[in-house]
Amino acid sequence: MFRPGHHHLCQTDCHTPQRLNELAHTVAQIEGVTPIFKALADETRVKIIYALLLEPDLCVCDIAQITNLTISGASHHLRLLKAMGLARSRKEGKLVRYSIHDEHVKIILEKALDHSQHLPE
Repeated sequence: MFRPGHHHLCQTDCHTPQRLNELAHTVAQIEGVTPIFKALADETRVKIIYALLLEPDLCVCDIAQITNLTISGASHHLRLLKAMGLARSRKEGKLVRYSIHDEHVKIILEKALDHSQHLPE
């Protein structure tokens, strides 16, 4: 939290200490999202999530073929995505089908894709 006089770099007080404390408290709430972005920092995992967005209920063999991975490589990434709450699975006999976890994941990816298409080259 903000402490008056602690590493005070500004020569001008732009905001009150109370407002800075409020902001520090609110900003601290974002700490839980870092693991999600770490999981999505891998291009292969982003491709897997995007494939699941385009075609829900893919099996690991489908995902391996789409992403040019081995089945064990695809399984490894899917386990991580499931652990992070970005993907989910359901069993169909011996077959396991994967999909994105929920609408939030879809929105994150759609917004990131939209943003990337508007970046200057």
